[in-house]
Amino acid sequence: MQVFKEKELLKQSLATKKRTGKTIGLVPTMGALHEGHLHLVKEAIKSCDQVVVSIFVNPTQFDKPEDLEKYPRNLEKDINLLREVSEEIFVFTPNANELYGDFIVSEHFDFEGLDIVMEGKHRTGHFDGVGTVVKLLFNTVEPDKAFFGEKDYQQLQIIRKLTEIEHLPVEIIGCPILREESGLARSSRNERLNDLQREKAAFIFETLKETKTLFGTKSANYINDWVEQQFRNYPFLELEYFEISDAKTLKKLTEKREGETYRAFIAAYAGDIRLIDNLALNN
Repeated sequence: MQVFKEKELLKQSLATKKRTGKTIGLVPTMGALHEGHLHLVKEAIKSCDQVVVSIFVNPTQFDKPEDLEKYPRNLEKDINLLREVSEEIFVFTPNANELYGDFIVSEHFDFEGLDIVMEGKHRTGHFDGVGTVVKLLFNTVEPDKAFFGEKDYQQLQIIRKLTEIEHLPVEIIGCPILREESGLARSSRNERLNDLQREKAAFIFETLKETKTLFGTKSANYINDWVEQQFRNYPFLELEYFEISDAKTLKKLTEKREGETYRAFIAAYAGDIRLIDNLALNN
């Protein structure tokens, strides 16, 4: 396994691969790897000749400095986990100045409204930070395909829009959410949960499953009120938002339309740990 901290060394090694017709897959991560990340890596290995996994905690997508400080980091553990998957992986672990240059700031993008709902509404500047770092990674690696998990579904749609508006020749592959036995979506933040919080957080997925059942017969307003009531009666989690949205545009559902697909989205706090999840309702 080769670990690169410098962009130019990585680009040189990838250029050698590309000259022989090898396809390149990229799995961008912020480290603290878990089975969900490893699933993305395995999917990339299936369809690409050379896989690059980036491990970079991106400072520009955190709206709260304390969240950036608390974000779990264990590079040695991450590399060992990747080594168990394949010794052929390239790992890219730049520092912020190496990736950004002298000015560690976000570009501003017009994501046509995808960025101002849900996560964007509650995390100022978050998606400009995401778009900036993904664009930098794409320009460095020049992958044929990039792999992202559907747990961050809004982010997935943002990145698809990024490739469109920036004319980036990358195929974006969305991979299904991987869950713990309880149903809790796998996330790096889960490592900060204590045992009780981890057990009780499974309520998020239970609520989403019931939402899918209700969606067949009830209105969005009814379901929204029902979800809010469930969380009011559940002392272990604090609901930040619940929305049913169009799966493509992410616009909040007001009236169901024939032939359209919808997803339910939840963000909730277990103590000071923020958890998100989503579920397709009618695909």
